[in-house]
Amino acid sequence: MLFNSIDHITALGHRAIVLADSIVFGIVGDKYVDYLTDNGVTVKKVEFNGEASTTEIKRVVKIGEEFGADVILGLGGGKTLDSAKAIGDDLKIKVGILPTLASTDAPCSRLSVLYTDDGAFSKYRFYAKNPDLVLIDTKIVAGAPVRLLASGIADALATNVEAQAVAKGHNDTMLGAKQTAVGAAIGEKCEETLFKYGLEAVTSVKNHVVSKALDNVVEANTLMSGLGFESGGLAAAHAIHDGLTALNGPVHEMTHGEKVAFGTLTQLFLEGADRDRFEKYLKFDLELGLPTTFADLKLADVSDEDLMKVGQQATSPEDTMKQMPFEVTPYDVVQAMKGVDAYSRDFQAKLK
Repeated sequence: MLFNSIDHITALGHRAIVLADSIVFGIVGDKYVDYLTDNGVTVKKVEFNGEASTTEIKRVVKIGEEFGADVILGLGGGKTLDSAKAIGDDLKIKVGILPTLASTDAPCSRLSVLYTDDGAFSKYRFYAKNPDLVLIDTKIVAGAPVRLLASGIADALATNVEAQAVAKGHNDTMLGAKQTAVGAAIGEKCEETLFKYGLEAVTSVKNHVVSKALDNVVEANTLMSGLGFESGGLAAAHAIHDGLTALNGPVHEMTHGEKVAFGTLTQLFLEGADRDRFEKYLKFDLELGLPTTFADLKLADVSDEDLMKVGQQATSPEDTMKQMPFEVTPYDVVQAMKGVDAYSRDFQAKLK
């Protein structure tokens, strides 16, 4: 599909920035640049530096201005795609999003998560419109590391959990409006699809197979979750993710979705979810190899002081914890995270 996309691209423009990191250029990006060039598109290849930060966005905007770009094509994973959206917005040009992974719900949304140059959460940036094109080649997704598909499932699995919390509080979605029945339904269908097809899709990617189950999960991870979190809202799960970015060390090696997975379990603990509900998500996370303990997050010896940093960041006024149906303090976050860690360790010990 990627190498049969020229009509979609030329409908957007003919002077394209292709933004990707060095790994993606090596796998598929350089070939795609050649494909576009051979089909009459003038291309400026720009290597993404790895962080969706204001510094990186400004750097590429300057390149785009000098080049006279009329479209930017983000090729790769979440931070590359979020940066492409911001760059396109600053340049006032068309935006094409070409994920090589199904690892986040960033592609379809009309917002970006921005970070500092050091990788700490900075803010959400909102746009007037969604991307002009989102094109996913499932053959490429099937060839990517399975860990990244599992991360995308974890990110998408938060969609319905957070939307339900927003609905209970009659709070605002990421579009600054109240939740609609359609928005809620998207989140519900997303969750249903993930539980139904997630393990099959992971097995497919382990064996580089393009299956119907993978198609379904790619749609859930990307389209359903992307529209679902915008129209349903975010709450504690993503705020916990953002809180974890306040720490230094190996936790930064964890993917967005892996941190969200722990955040979702933490939200369920904050809500006082019953055993059956909590274990439904815990078991699924364990089957997918997602982090459910501090040790899994590479925080085995985390101090109370560091956990409080997470809690303080997660409950900052700029984040989405305020969309929970009750007040959450930094202390509450710390206790819920400890609760998840203890429950998962105990649960796994009983399985042995």
